[in-house]
Amino acid sequence: MQRGDVVPWEPSGDNLVVLGDNQAFLPSLPDESFSLIYLDPPFNTGKTQTRRSVTTKRSEQGSRVGFKGHSYETVKGQVLGYNDRFDDFWAFLEPRLQEAWRLLRPDGTLYLHLDYRESHYAKVLLDHMFGRECFLNEIIWAYDYGARATSRWPTKHDNILVYVKDPAQYYFNNEAVDREPYMAPGLVTPEKAARGKLPTDVWWHTIVSPTGKEKTGYATQKPEGVIRRIVQASSREGDWLLDFFAGSGTLGAVAAKLDRRFVLIDENPDAIATIRNRFSRDLSPAVQSTIRFVP
Repeated sequence: MQRGDVVPWEPSGDNLVVLGDNQAFLPSLPDESFSLIYLDPPFNTGKTQTRRSVTTKRSEQGSRVGFKGHSYETVKGQVLGYNDRFDDFWAFLEPRLQEAWRLLRPDGTLYLHLDYRESHYAKVLLDHMFGRECFLNEIIWAYDYGARATSRWPTKHDNILVYVKDPAQYYFNNEAVDREPYMAPGLVTPEKAARGKLPTDVWWHTIVSPTGKEKTGYATQKPEGVIRRIVQASSREGDWLLDFFAGSGTLGAVAAKLDRRFVLIDENPDAIATIRNRFSRDLSPAVQSTIRFVP
């Protein structure tokens, strides 16, 4: 999909799965349409990745000024000066995050899924893009697979930065979230142990099992249990959710099972093929009939 080659979409329409460049497609989506945006962009791991070069133009609002009027050019320049690779990464990600802010409803929430290489840089920059008062949490997702380093502590976690559009009216309902077992159930009453405890900002959850029924074969697939917790806490039934680095389509799969609606975008044909196969396998025919695939 090229810039300008867009498909009309309104919040009253179908669930949508788009094969195309998210930067070209996102401007076609209406302002303030999504209650939740989850992004799992390509990590800046130093591995070879093919990315289009992008440019941004100054608008009346100022593309280099925070959305509440805060200038962040100096801060960004200082941060990016430490790491040329991150400079390239942020040039790729920044205009897309600006679109994410535009597309969030006033009560909406952004979840940005990164790893230890980028999260600290990204937080400084997002503080100035969204406003520090819009930072809600940094979630640590800890898992128990991979990373067998012996010369340092093995890295077994990802970082998920959580920002809200408006700190005075964002939606959050932790009572809707699946509870987890107490680590020391003998220290609480049997009733509490049976009910489980509310999650904190550290989430212990295994990766997608290589032999489990959830596995799609997509290299960067995230477990439904992690995304389910995000969707339960920060959206309601019927809300629209957006993921424009859709990968294996986990957000869409979880959204459909929780009676939310979704728009997924990815420029990788293998990702769209994975999503199509996954939905055919896991979703009911009735739900599948509400999904429009755009080649």
